[in-house]
Amino acid sequence: MTEPDFLRATRDSYDAMAVSYTEFVSGALDRMPLDRAMLAVFAELVLAGGGGPVADLGCGPGRLTAHLHGLGLTVSGIDLSPEMVAIARRAYPHLRFDEGSMTGLDLPDGSLGGVLAWYSTIHTPPERLPEVFGEFHRVLAPGGHLLLGFLSGDGSLRAAEPYDHKVAPAYRWPVDLVADLLGRAGFETTVRLLHEPEGGERHAQGCLLARRPVGGGTG
Repeated sequence: MTEPDFLRATRDSYDAMAVSYTEFVSGALDRMPLDRAMLAVFAELVLAGGGGPVADLGCGPGRLTAHLHGLGLTVSGIDLSPEMVAIARRAYPHLRFDEGSMTGLDLPDGSLGGVLAWYSTIHTPPERLPEVFGEFHRVLAPGGHLLLGFLSGDGSLRAAEPYDHKVAPAYRWPVDLVADLLGRAGFETTVRLLHEPEGGERHAQGCLLARRPVGGGTG
């Protein structure tokens, strides 16, 4: 099967900027109390549901994979960029990191207790997002949790809005649009947040916590 152009472009861009990107995000979580709070809630919910394995999809240099491990989760990272995976493996040799794509995860059905996709769906073209959410639903066990972080567009928009991301072509997602797509993929959205820009931020940020219902299909 021919690889979609957007995957190749995203991989090439992050490979080229892997070192500078890693330096840019280093320590960023220390300055983001809301992000830490959502990650903590996600970890607590996964642990309360039995603590099944978690996949950090689009893990980049592995900083959030390591953070979730510190919160008590059994977690591994998956990223499209082999350079990012190499950096993560060097930085956190006690954790597992693999190359992979969110459009076709090499994971069994219902094998995860949690999925984290933190600003990693932003490079997915609008028409491919339902496919990605279908994969998230497939690999999560019934009762498993999904945490999404993304840059948000105007909530009145009917479609995703492209913007000038510094690494690869990307999209801003209206929060209500993403929640609707998750619902169509079989998820129940339990938390919906919109964080308005502050300081030097250019865009609002969306965050959704969702759950694969117990008794739902395989997606």
